[in-house]
Amino acid sequence: MYTIGQVSKATGLPVSTLRYYDKEGLFPHLERKGYVRKFSDTELEEVKIIECLKKSGLEIKDIRQFFQWVSEGSSTYKKRRELFANQKKVIQKKIESLEKTMAMLEFKCWYYDKALLDGNEDKLHQMLPDKLPEEIQKIYDKAHE
Repeated sequence: MYTIGQVSKATGLPVSTLRYYDKEGLFPHLERKGYVRKFSDTELEEVKIIECLKKSGLEIKDIRQFFQWVSEGSSTYKKRRELFANQKKVIQKKIESLEKTMAMLEFKCWYYDKALLDGNEDKLHQMLPDKLPEEIQKIYDKAHE
C-alpha cells in the first residue's frame, strides 16, 4: 500500500491531481483508513491508464465512463476496445501533424544555415520549390503536404 505522497512521487503527479481523480470517482476501490488514502498496485495502474487517456485527449467524464465499463465486467470489453482504438486514431493524426511540423522546422533550419553560409537567399529562391538537394526535397515535400 502507498500513501498519496508516495504515489505522487512515483507518478510525478501533484497530490492535488490525485485527490481530484479520487473525487471524480476514478479510484472506485481505493482504501481509506480514516482520512488517509491507501493506494494499491491496482490504483497505480489506474493512474497510468488515466494519464494515457488524458494525453490522448479524453475528458475526465469519458475516463470515468471507461472505469464504469471496467466495473461492469466482461460484457463491456467491446466498448473498452473501441475506446482505445478510437484514441489510437486520434494519436496517429497528432503524430502525423507533428511529423509535418518537424519537417518544416528541419527544412527552415537547413534553409537558414544555407542563407547564412551564402550571405543571402538568392540561390535558395532559385531552388524552390522543386530543385532542392534530394534529402532536403523530401523534407520540404513532407512539410508542404
